[in-house]
Amino acid sequence: MRAKALRKVPTDAESLLWRHLRNRQFQGLKFRRQHPIGKYYADFACLEIGLVIELDGGQHGEQMAYDARREAAMKALGFQTLRFWNHEVLGQTDAVLEKILATAAALTPTLSRKRERGQDKD
Repeated sequence: MRAKALRKVPTDAESLLWRHLRNRQFQGLKFRRQHPIGKYYADFACLEIGLVIELDGGQHGEQMAYDARREAAMKALGFQTLRFWNHEVLGQTDAVLEKILATAAALTPTLSRKRERGQDKD
């Protein structure tokens, strides 16, 4: 129920990034929004490659220890975490998407080969 409630009130940055990640339109990868992983909820998660994307607002500056524990717990479950500030997503969307693409390619050998051959769609 908490995931559903979180999905109902996304931040502007979450809404913008979701428009790029939803419906397998980003490299054919299936992302989920506010997906539970262990006892935490990932802002965005791609289960098939083990990637979590977290978006941080100003409050995250004060909760670095919590974020470190959360990231370690997700890593123990096989997930790599990418973390972006909301203002990065809003002001540098293309750079954020490139970083996600590079990380996804590193986690997915077939995605890397597809891109090398120039067959990617993005």
